[in-house]
Amino acid sequence: MPDVPGMPCAEELSALPHAELAERLAEAYRLVGRLQARVEELERQARRDSSTSSRPPSSDSPYRKKPRDRSLRERGKRRPGKQPGEPGTTMDLVDDPDERLEFSPACCRGCGAGLAGEPVLGQRRHQVTDIGPPPPPRVTEYVAQAKACPWCGTVSEPVLPPHVRARASYGPEVHAQAANLTCGHHIPVGRAAALLAQLAGITVSTGWMAGLRGKAAALVEASGFAERVRDLLKQAPAVHADETPARAAGGLRYVHLACTPYLALMHTGDRTAQAIDAGGVLPGYDGILVRDGYHGYWHLTDAAHAWCAAHLLRDLKALHDAEPGMQEWAAKMACLLLRARDATAAARSAGQAELDPAFLDGLITRYQAVAAEGASVNLFRQNTASREARALARRFQHYQDDILRFVTRPDLDIFTNNEAERTIRPVKVQQRSSGGCWRTLQGLADFAIVQSYLSTAARWDITKLDALRSLYSGHPWIPPGLQPAG
Repeated sequence: MPDVPGMPCAEELSALPHAELAERLAEAYRLVGRLQARVEELERQARRDSSTSSRPPSSDSPYRKKPRDRSLRERGKRRPGKQPGEPGTTMDLVDDPDERLEFSPACCRGCGAGLAGEPVLGQRRHQVTDIGPPPPPRVTEYVAQAKACPWCGTVSEPVLPPHVRARASYGPEVHAQAANLTCGHHIPVGRAAALLAQLAGITVSTGWMAGLRGKAAALVEASGFAERVRDLLKQAPAVHADETPARAAGGLRYVHLACTPYLALMHTGDRTAQAIDAGGVLPGYDGILVRDGYHGYWHLTDAAHAWCAAHLLRDLKALHDAEPGMQEWAAKMACLLLRARDATAAARSAGQAELDPAFLDGLITRYQAVAAEGASVNLFRQNTASREARALARRFQHYQDDILRFVTRPDLDIFTNNEAERTIRPVKVQQRSSGGCWRTLQGLADFAIVQSYLSTAARWDITKLDALRSLYSGHPWIPPGLQPAG
C-alpha cells in the first residue's frame, strides 16, 4: 500500500518510541472522532427536506426520490376518483342551443339509393359547447354638457360617474379582468397583457398592467377594509400568525400575517417585534395566538400562545430518522400528539367544549414522562443528534402549556398553524413569477394589502374577479363580521 503524502510511513512509525507512538495514535483517534462527527452532521443536513424541517417544499431537490412515508399527513382510505355510490356528473343537453345543424344521410348505405326525399325515422341529439372569439370592445361615450344659468349667468357642468376621469380610459370591467390576471393569479404583467388581448380583445401596455396593483391597493386602503379586518381579528378567539421573507428593493423584507378561517391581514416590515406589532392586530390581543417557534412573538404576553404541532412533528421525525434506536422517545411523543389531535377533533365534531378530565390528566402525565425520557437518554451523549434531542426535549418540558394548548380548547382548530402557512404562500408564488423580487418596497406593500383583500373575500366564497369588480366599481367588499352567520 503506497504511503500517504505528508504522513509518516510504516518504517518511520516503527522506529518511534512507544510513548510518542501512543500519543500520535491517540491524536489520530481524536481526529477520526471529529471527522466522523462532521460527516454525520453533513449527512443529517443533506437528508433534511420539508418533511423534517421548516424548509418550504419548493426547496426540495426534484432529483431525489421521495419516500412513501415522507408526508406527516395520514394516507386516505378512499381510492382516487368518484366514490362508490356517489352520483356522477356529466354535461346536460340544453333546450335552446344557439345554433342547430341537421345531418341526414345522402344515400343508402346498403344499395346506394338516394334518400333526399325520404322521411326521418329517428334522430339523436349531440351538443358541443365552445368559446367564440372575443367580441370587439364596447366603447361608451360620456358627453359632459355645460349650461349657463339664465338668471345669474353661472356655467354649470355635470358630475360624471366615478370611473370616468380621463378623456379616454378603460372601464371597471377591464380593470377587474386585468387585475384578476396579475393580482389574483400572479401572472407576469407581460403575459397578462397578452392574455387580455387574446381573451377579451383589449390591447393594453405592460406599463398600464403593472400599475393595476397600485391602483387596487389605493382603493382598498381608502375603503377602510384594513381597519375593519383589524378590529374583527382582535375579537377572534384564536388568531394564526406567520411571517415569510421577500426580496424587495435589493434587500430582504418580511411579509407578516394575522388571520382566521375567514379573515386575513398582511403587512410588511423587518422581522423584529416592532415590525410584528406594526400590523396593529397582535399588541394587546388576549385570545389564543397560534404561531411557530419564532422568538419574535414572545413579547406578546397578553395572548395565550399555541405552538404549531406540525413543526414539532417534523422535528421529531428528523430526530427519529437520524437515530431510530436511541431516539425512540421521539416516536412516542409524535404518537401522543397525534392521538391528542384525534381526540380534540372528535370532541369538536361532537360539539364538546372540553375533553374528558381523566383522559386529559392521563395525556399530560404521559407527555411529561416521554419528555423526561428524551432528556435522560441524551443527557451524557455528545454527538449532534443527542444535542438536538436534548434541546427538543427541553422545549417540550419548558413550553408544555403552549404545545398542549390545543387540548384545552377542542372547540378551536389550533393543532397546527397551517391556516397561516396556506394564506401566506402566495407571497412565494408571486415572488417566483416576478423574477424573484419586488423592485420597490411600496410594490411589496401594495401586494400585501391587495392579497389581504382577495384572500379574505375568497374565504367568504366571493371570487377574486367579483371582489375586484366591486373594488373598481366604487363599492369595495367589506367583511360583515367575524364569520358567516349560522
